[in-house]
Amino acid sequence: MMGNRETVDCVVVATGGMERELLVPRSLRSMTPPAIVIRPATVADLPHLVALLRDDAIGKARPDDPGPPLPDVYLTALAEIDIDANNLLMVAESNAEVVGTFQLTFIRQLANRGGLVAQLEGVRVAAPLRGRRLGEAMVQWAIAEARRRGCFRLQLTSNKQRTDALRFYRRVGFVESHAGMKLAL
Repeated sequence: MMGNRETVDCVVVATGGMERELLVPRSLRSMTPPAIVIRPATVADLPHLVALLRDDAIGKARPDDPGPPLPDVYLTALAEIDIDANNLLMVAESNAEVVGTFQLTFIRQLANRGGLVAQLEGVRVAAPLRGRRLGEAMVQWAIAEARRRGCFRLQLTSNKQRTDALRFYRRVGFVESHAGMKLAL
């Protein structure tokens, strides 16, 4: 928790019909981009999103292809995400420029009395804006949306090599409670 209303300023973060009030400590307000809009991704955003996903050593090692031209697989993926009510691909915009992205997926479980879990993936912030609390704004939006939908947990995985990201997730309240494993297919 970042504090009470006496010690924070509120920034309204809009997303194509959904508005969230984001609490930002006054001491950090100068580090926050002047205007942040968090909205669903569009086709026009895809080249920017692919570039953000490739903007580190791990991302560059993936087979993602930023084009030009942008391969159709990205259009297909966005179309599938868009029609799935349990999937959100979001964009953070500042001064009409794409500066961040994340994906939020909602998973219904049989365990936990049929509880709903939110999975946060692909959190990326443009390199020049890292350290200005944009990532925190995006995560706070994801937390608010997960709560609004009745989720009992928000979870994520992060590559162990992304030490800055792991430190960031700890700072915003995530705890390392499970061991994650993956099997390449």
